Amino acid sequence: MPELRGWVLGAVLTLRSLTAAAEGDCQQFSWDVARERALFATQAVALAAGNDSTTAPALGIDHLYQLQLKPLALIHFVTAPGRHGGGAGDTEGFGGLAALRIPAPGIYRISLDAPAWVDVVADGGLVSVKDFQGAHDCTAPRKILEYEFQVSRQVTVQVSGASTSGVRLVVTRLGT
Repeated sequence: MPELRGWVLGAVLTLRSLTAAAEGDCQQFSWDVARERALFATQAVALAAGNDSTTAPALGIDHLYQLQLKPLALIHFVTAPGRHGGGAGDTEGFGGLAALRIPAPGIYRISLDAPAWVDVVADGGLVSVKDFQGAHDCTAPRKILEYEFQVSRQVTVQVSGASTSGVRLVVTRLGT
């Protein structure tokens, strides 16, 4: 019996150590990201990114998506990405578009699990990022961008410059 107890204790300590190591990778955020981390622990809804604004699928708030991206050569962005691919002649990497309804004024976060460039487009132009943070050794999430909206509205989320054909993505609203 003492051997079994020792084995169980060793297994528990190993599991705690692994959990702590994984948590440590995500401790680089100075914001409270508990909500985003909890959402990244849920089952992702598979969603194919659009090639343009007319084929862009709708994203919801507080849902984790596995956004299937497409080769950049197939994407017709609403406006040129602020950085990382998607411009004339860019054909390497992956990207895509999604629609997002901002239901009320406030600060919204877009969180990703992988390196990619994210732009939000409204009224034909890029919406300025209020703030952002990243934790390169964390994938739940890796990157968080904050946008502030003064009114409810429809916007387009543009992902570009991804090196993989899929990213997990979640949109949250602060203060709710």
